[in-house]
Amino acid sequence: MINNIAGDVLVAAGFVAYLGPFTVNLAPHQGPEPEHVGTQVYHHPSSSLITAVTESWQHICAVLGSFPSLPSLAAFQEKENNLEVAKLSDQDFLSSLENSISFGKPFLLENVGEELDPALEPVLLKQTYKHQGNTVLKLGDTVIPYQEDFRMYITTKLPNPHYTPEVSTKVTLINFTLSPSGLEDQLLGQVVAEERPDLEEARNQLIVSNAKMRQELKAIEDRILYRLSTSEGNPVDDLELINMLEASKLKAGEIEAKVKVAEQTEKDIDVTRMEYVPVAIRTQILYFCVSDLANVDPMYQYSLEWFLNIFLTGITNSERADTLTERIVNINNYVTFSLYSNVCRSLFEKHKLMFAFLVCVRIMMNEGQIDMDEWHYLLSGGAIKMMRENPAPEWLYERVWGDILALSNLKNFSSFADDFADNLAEFRAIFDSPKPHREPLPGKWDTELDAFQKLLVLRCLRGDKVTDAMQDFVALNLDQRFIEPQTTNLSEVFKESTATTPLVFVLSPGTDPAADLYKFAEEMEFSKKLSAISLGQGQGPRAEAMMHSAMEQGKWVFFQNCHLAPSWMPLLERLIEGINHNKVHQDFRLWLTSLPSNCFPVSILQNSSKMTIEPPRGVKANLLKSYNSFSDDFLNSCPKVTEFKSLLLSLCLFHGNMLERRKFGPLGFNIPYEFTDGDLRICISQLKMFLSEYTDIPYKVLKYTAGEINYGGRVTDDWDRRCIMNILEDFYKPEVLMPEFAYSESGIYKQISTSYDLNGYLQYIKSLPLNDIPEIFGLHDNANITFAQNETFALLGAIIQLQPKTSTSGGHSREELVEETSKDILAKLPPPINLEEVIHKYPVLYEESMNTVLVQEVIR
Repeated sequence: MINNIAGDVLVAAGFVAYLGPFTVNLAPHQGPEPEHVGTQVYHHPSSSLITAVTESWQHICAVLGSFPSLPSLAAFQEKENNLEVAKLSDQDFLSSLENSISFGKPFLLENVGEELDPALEPVLLKQTYKHQGNTVLKLGDTVIPYQEDFRMYITTKLPNPHYTPEVSTKVTLINFTLSPSGLEDQLLGQVVAEERPDLEEARNQLIVSNAKMRQELKAIEDRILYRLSTSEGNPVDDLELINMLEASKLKAGEIEAKVKVAEQTEKDIDVTRMEYVPVAIRTQILYFCVSDLANVDPMYQYSLEWFLNIFLTGITNSERADTLTERIVNINNYVTFSLYSNVCRSLFEKHKLMFAFLVCVRIMMNEGQIDMDEWHYLLSGGAIKMMRENPAPEWLYERVWGDILALSNLKNFSSFADDFADNLAEFRAIFDSPKPHREPLPGKWDTELDAFQKLLVLRCLRGDKVTDAMQDFVALNLDQRFIEPQTTNLSEVFKESTATTPLVFVLSPGTDPAADLYKFAEEMEFSKKLSAISLGQGQGPRAEAMMHSAMEQGKWVFFQNCHLAPSWMPLLERLIEGINHNKVHQDFRLWLTSLPSNCFPVSILQNSSKMTIEPPRGVKANLLKSYNSFSDDFLNSCPKVTEFKSLLLSLCLFHGNMLERRKFGPLGFNIPYEFTDGDLRICISQLKMFLSEYTDIPYKVLKYTAGEINYGGRVTDDWDRRCIMNILEDFYKPEVLMPEFAYSESGIYKQISTSYDLNGYLQYIKSLPLNDIPEIFGLHDNANITFAQNETFALLGAIIQLQPKTSTSGGHSREELVEETSKDILAKLPPPINLEEVIHKYPVLYEESMNTVLVQEVIR
C-alpha cells in the first residue's frame, strides 16, 4: 500500500498523479535527487510509486470489492485519517482545504477539468515558509499553519485529459486506466459469482481458512522458538519442551494435510471458474469498444457502473441451457446485443453501423480471424511499391488501379494484380453491377478469400458499396438484428431511470423532442407536473429554483438547449451530484436537451440515460418511426377510414422522401433543408381535418397546405419549391386510393390493403429494403454513388479515430508508417512548375490579361 505520502496527489480518470515530494513504505524513492527551482522542490516521477500501486491492486480489490473507484481507493487508504472530500464547485471548498492543511488531514478534490483553480497554486508548489518558528502557507489572503501530514488527492472524470506543461511540472502522472487483463479478471469474478455463487463462496472460504491455517502454523513456530530461547540447561532434559514439540508436530502435520487438500480443492474450483473465461473476454472487448467512442463524439460518454449493470442484467436475463458451453454462448449473445441496443439509443445514425462493425471486428480479432495488415489497408489504404501500366484505362480509373497495386503488397493478395489483368471482363462485370458486394469474385479468389478479405477487394473496385457489404458482414458474423433500425422508446428509457439519473436528449440540427416528451407526460399523467425552460443568458437562477422545487414536490423538469448555457453547466453538474437519493422525491425526473458540445459535463453524460434525436436513416426507418407513434384507434379515427389510411401512408412516404433527398446533395435539393417531425404532424392533422369536413377529397388544398406552407415554408429556393410540388403530385392524387398502387417502377414501394390494422402496416414496412432504392426518389441508380462513397470513407475515418495511436503493424511503428505514406504521396506529386520560365514565356501584358491569371495560378 502507498502510505505516508507527504505531498499531494492528482488522480485523473486514467491517471493518478502525486504532487510534491512523497515517500512510499513498500519501496523507497529511487529516482534522481530533486531539482531545486527557486525555492521550490520537485521530484521526478518515481517508478517505485507505480510499482507500489500495481502490487497493491489485488489487495485493494479484495477489501473494497470489484472495480474500486479512485475516490474509494483514497477513502480506503485514508479511512482512519478523516478524509475530507470536496469539489471545485462547492461554496466552502477553500475553507475545507484550509481546515485539512491546518490539521494535517488528507483532502480529496473530485472531478477537476484540464485547468486547475489558480487558488491551488501555493498548495501544488508547496510554497511554505517559516513564521515565528512555525511552518505556514498563504492560501488566498489567509496565512495558515502547514502540517507535514497533509496529503491531497485530486480526481477527474475526463477520459483522456491533456494537462499543460505548467501543471505537469508540479505533478507526477500515473496511469490508472483499466487494463484489459485487470478488467477481465474482475468480470470473471462477477460472472462466476452470478452463475455459481457456491463456487465463489467456497473459494472465498478457502482463502480465509488457508490464511487461518498458515497463521496457526506461524503461531506454533513462534511458540517453539520462544520456548527454545527461554529454556535453561540442556533442551533434551526439558520434558515440557519435548511434549510441546510432539504436539506441535502432530498439529503441523494435520494442518499441512488440510492445506494440501484445500490447495487441491482451490485448483479444482479454478478449473471450473476458467470455463467462464470466454464471457469475461467477450465483455472486456465490448467495454473497450464503448469506452473508445468518446473519440468520435464528445457526447458518447459511458461509465463503468452503467456498463456493469447491463452485463449483470444480461447474465440474469439470458436463456438457460443444459450444457455450460451453450450457456456461455447464450450469455455472450444476449450481453452483446443488449449492449448494442443500449448504446445505439445514444448514437447518431451515421455511427450505428460503425459501432456494429467495430464490435464484430474486435471479436474476430480476438479469435485471430483478421490479419492486422489487412485491417489497416481497409481503414487507410496502402502504398504502391512499384507502379505498373493500367490494363484497362477505358473503364478502370487510375485511382482504382493504384489501390489494386497497393492491395497486391499484402501477403494473401500477392498475385491479385496479375489475376485482375487476366480476368478483366469478369472484374468489369463486378465493377458495373448494381450489387457488386453480392457478386462472386472470378477464379480462385471467391473461395480463397473470406468475407472480410472480400471487403478489401470491394474497397478498391466500388467504394460506394462498402457500407452495404459491411452490413452483410455484420449480419453474417453477428446477427441480422445488429443492422436493423433501432428505435428509441421513451417508456423503455424512463423505466431504467431514477430520481438521481438525468435523461439527456442529444440533438441533431432541426430536431426538437419537446412534442414527444409532452405526449409521454400525458400518458404518464404528468402533463400538469412538467415544467420546461429554455436555457440561455440569465435563465440559470430560474432553472435552479425550478429544479429545487421539483425535487421536493416530485415533478418533472425539462431544461432545453444546454449547449447555449456553457457557463451554467458546472452549476448544473453540482446540482445533480448534490441530489440525495434518500431525500429527493422518487417521482422527480430531470430531462435535458443539448447539441453535441465539449462544454457538457462528462459526469452527467456518464451517469445519465442518453437518447439521440434525429430523423432515422432511410425511408424504411422513417416509416417505422412514424407508424410506431400511431395506434389502431388513430388509424380508424377518421370517418373516411379507407381514404385516410391510404393517404396517410402516402404522406409518410413523402416525408421520408423529403428527409432522404438531402443525402444526394444538389441532386436532391439545391439547399439541404432541415425538415422535422413537426412538419409531418401538422400535415397529418390537416389531412384528417379536410377528410372529415369535405365530402370530396380536396387534393388541391392538401397539396397547397403541405407543399407550399408546411414543407414549402422552409424552402428558400424557387427551384426547390417547384421540385417539392412535383414530388408531392406523385403522393397526393386520386390514384393512390387504388389497391396495390405502386409508388416506384419496381413496385417495391406500394399501397397495401386498407383492411390491415397497425400491426399489418408495420409488417409491410419491415419487409421494405433496408437501403433505399433511388427510384423512390425519382433518381437513377447512379445517384447513390457519390453519397455512398462519402459515407464509406466517413465511416472508415471514424473507425480510424478509435484506433490506438501507438500500435505497430507488421513490425513497423506508427512513425515509420506515417513516413512511408508521406514518401508515397510525394512520389505521386508532379514536380513544381518553373515560375521563371512561365513569366518569360507569358509576360504581363495589357492586351493579355490571362497571362496575369496564369502566373497567379502557377504560384498557387
